Amino acid sequence: MTDVTPQNASRRFRSWLYVPGDRQRMIEKALGLPTDAIMFDLEDGVALSEKPAARRLVSAMLDSFAGAPSGGPARYVRVGVVASAEIAADLDAAVRAGCDGIVLPKVERAEEIVTAASQITALESARGLQPGAMRLLASIESPASLFNAHAIALASRRIVGLIFGAEDYARAMGLPLRREGEAVDLLYARSHIATVAAAVGIQAVDGIWPHLADNEGLKAYATQARRLGLTGMSLLHPNQIDPVNVAFAPTAGDIVYAESVLKAFSEAQQRGSGVSALNGQFLDAPIVERARQILELGKSLKV
Repeated sequence: MTDVTPQNASRRFRSWLYVPGDRQRMIEKALGLPTDAIMFDLEDGVALSEKPAARRLVSAMLDSFAGAPSGGPARYVRVGVVASAEIAADLDAAVRAGCDGIVLPKVERAEEIVTAASQITALESARGLQPGAMRLLASIESPASLFNAHAIALASRRIVGLIFGAEDYARAMGLPLRREGEAVDLLYARSHIATVAAAVGIQAVDGIWPHLADNEGLKAYATQARRLGLTGMSLLHPNQIDPVNVAFAPTAGDIVYAESVLKAFSEAQQRGSGVSALNGQFLDAPIVERARQILELGKSLKV
């Protein structure tokens, strides 16, 4: 693991919206949306001929946030593949005071993270930025990267999360073009990413729901993702933000039940009993701790 200052990854981002880096109006609109994070795209979302203009636009936008009060969505930039000819120019455009982190696409080996982190460290030093300020979100997009996900997650202390590149993964696996049944064909990959992220203590961001007109499908997919242990989801359209934010936040009922669990446990302890129950549910230490986690998450999300 590289010797970069650990970053505070305690804030959980539920919604991660992709925005093409060459679309000024879309960028300006995105900054005012209720998404938790924005990923300004310099990779697949921008034609090769438009990449220089996209870099100029994104860098200018990021520079405008230098020294500004914090607030609004977190600002990440998806750059080119680490081994590509585009990576140096992309990082040069992205590593700025107004940027919160870098999304590294199609990562397959831990060594790619180490290489990118080294390049970022050099840019931070040259620009007088806080060492280790730039976070990394690594994209798992192939069978090879899925099996190397744990090593990738541990490759740098800059890593705050893994994000699933579902479409590239599905292509590599030869999966059906259309998703059916809440994408059951992706269950293993999504569960694996969630498990690795939980083991390392970072965020697990699910892949996109590509059917923009299927709002019910989106809700079901996002709910399933949360039940699998994923902590957020990447998005293609602003209309997907609210359903995803709701799916990855505790409901009012969740909050009330968690409070009831802690109350029942506390009352049992006051009676000197090591065993407690609530409405027929046995309460032990893991359940009580989960109730505390739900309340903490609700508080952090202000729900």
